[in-house]
Amino acid sequence: MTDKINFRPDLFAAEAKKISGKASGAKGLPPVHLWNPEFCGDIDMHIKRDGSWDYMGSAISRPAMVKLFSTILRHDEDGKYYLVTPVEKVGIRVDDAPFVAVEMRIEGEGHDQTLHFRTNVDDVVILDSDHPLRMEFSARGEPSPYILVRGRLEALIARSVYYQLAEMVEERGGQYGVWSAGSFFALGPIETSPAPIEIRK
Repeated sequence: MTDKINFRPDLFAAEAKKISGKASGAKGLPPVHLWNPEFCGDIDMHIKRDGSWDYMGSAISRPAMVKLFSTILRHDEDGKYYLVTPVEKVGIRVDDAPFVAVEMRIEGEGHDQTLHFRTNVDDVVILDSDHPLRMEFSARGEPSPYILVRGRLEALIARSVYYQLAEMVEERGGQYGVWSAGSFFALGPIETSPAPIEIRK
């Protein structure tokens, strides 16, 4: 992919930061869902499956810039990902989910527990009805779990975190899964339960 516009990541980030400071929504995030600027073209920015970002083949090594870009990221109904400000909209490429859930914190226990997930850009999300979990399985049966962060933006749950989930699973109606915020979230049929796992009754 080659840039179709004259894109300067540093200038774009600076403008995004200025705008974010003036207009922020819940949790201090810019209200990107309210912005409808003209599409300026695709740029050679890429989010890899591990959550790292690069631009024109070079890693974006500044965590602050990655976090800032993540706040103006939008996943539209056309299935594509964009960086959006009130005056610009540029397309980027995402290999899988744009975020990775790298840490899980458990509050409470059993059916009353609440699971908190932290992403690689320090978003914290509670697994609940507004931020559900979904599973995909490869042809070889390998699981890829995702949690909804906001809008249509998801986080791939890191393997180490998934193993933590796997240690907590219970059986319900032929499905194995976990409880959080009063709801049961299925991870898959019992026959696909990750081994070795002791299913709680």
